[in-house]
Amino acid sequence: MSGATPDANDFHVAIIGAGIAGLALAMGLRKKGVSFTIYEEASEYSAVGAGIGFGPNGLRALDLIEPGFRPRYEEISVGNKAANAQDVFFEGLLLQEGLGQDQPWYGHSAWGHPAFSRKSAHRKALLDIMTSFIPIQNVKFNKCLTSIEQHPDRVILRFADGEITSASVVAGADGIKSIVRKHVLKSLHPEQVEPVYANAYCYRGVIPMYEAKEIFGDLTDVAKFYFGYERSGVTYRISGGEEFNFLLCVASHTPWTVRDAVTEKVSYETMIADFQGPAVDARLRQLLSKASPIKWGLFHHLRTSIYFQDRVAILGDSAHASLPFQAAGAAQGVEDALILSAVLSAVLTNGANRLPNIRAALAAYDSVRRPRAQKQLEQSAEVARMMFFQHEEAGADMNEILPRLQQGRFDWLWFHEIEKDVDIAIAKMREIEQI
Repeated sequence: MSGATPDANDFHVAIIGAGIAGLALAMGLRKKGVSFTIYEEASEYSAVGAGIGFGPNGLRALDLIEPGFRPRYEEISVGNKAANAQDVFFEGLLLQEGLGQDQPWYGHSAWGHPAFSRKSAHRKALLDIMTSFIPIQNVKFNKCLTSIEQHPDRVILRFADGEITSASVVAGADGIKSIVRKHVLKSLHPEQVEPVYANAYCYRGVIPMYEAKEIFGDLTDVAKFYFGYERSGVTYRISGGEEFNFLLCVASHTPWTVRDAVTEKVSYETMIADFQGPAVDARLRQLLSKASPIKWGLFHHLRTSIYFQDRVAILGDSAHASLPFQAAGAAQGVEDALILSAVLSAVLTNGANRLPNIRAALAAYDSVRRPRAQKQLEQSAEVARMMFFQHEEAGADMNEILPRLQQGRFDWLWFHEIEKDVDIAIAKMREIEQI
């Protein structure tokens, strides 16, 4: 048997997946002196995706995981251009011709918080920082997990290349189509294994800021939501203000038909046809013309009854993939990593690789993280309904939609005392161990 093969007194964590949640967990475990290996299916660290950001909660969690992260993130992230708009999360406009600039609410359609500071970055630049804290010898690429087998003293992992290895704990951060999620849920909650299509898809892209300025002028200065009937858009600055990130989204009544994939390549004409007519301002069609003609299906995990089974846990998108409209999914994965690294470190401190100790740790992690991540997931889905004018109460009335976004909606999310969650999880773990 190759790789990490601990005996019953050793303690080693196998992390499946090298996305943001998996990397954050690795950073946390390394800081705490917990042995780990990352197994990544790709041949190298991937930068799939484009713009990404963390709310104050995500940055605070990263501060606690690795204090050296924040100064470097500040160097590569960017907010809104205007000095007086740094506390604006997004500003709302309409997708239709004229963008709603003649509406009475125009100029009062932003949401954020005085204590919020918008920061977005290019995903590759972010991953470069995170991976710099992780020794490359702790990472194995080209590792496609095929099976998980639990034993009283360890977990056996098998990979497509024939490698068989073992670990004390397996942490699944292998994305929305997670193999580890299937292992955790298939026996008790098989209906929750697969992600649910949210009846929407997006086209997305990143273009140089000078091209965006040619289309939108000063409207590029502040991050925007564009609301419309079954069409919507999101735009914001990244890469130090040198690039412009965008998503243009379609609410669809047609089931997703591509099996085992969340993307579908279409023709350029099909993409453009999705945004024809006066319901879409010509500037947004011009922006769309610069996107790759690839549909990105929007999927989420509507329900997840538990985040662990014995020695195996899930985190990040494997546990609670959500829609992107609160820009909060990455931060939730980092919060997972903070709590999970804390309880696993506590197991190591006990000097015990016993199953009851590990179950107690993972049960504590589950009890702290699952309710909060579920609330974020549900709120993100509600924002999607607002963006597509499908909200059950607000409908297409911006005078009803905007207050729902402006009046403290994000306070519980952004300004949560994550330090207390660590203490609560450790206390809960100790309590369970005594039962």
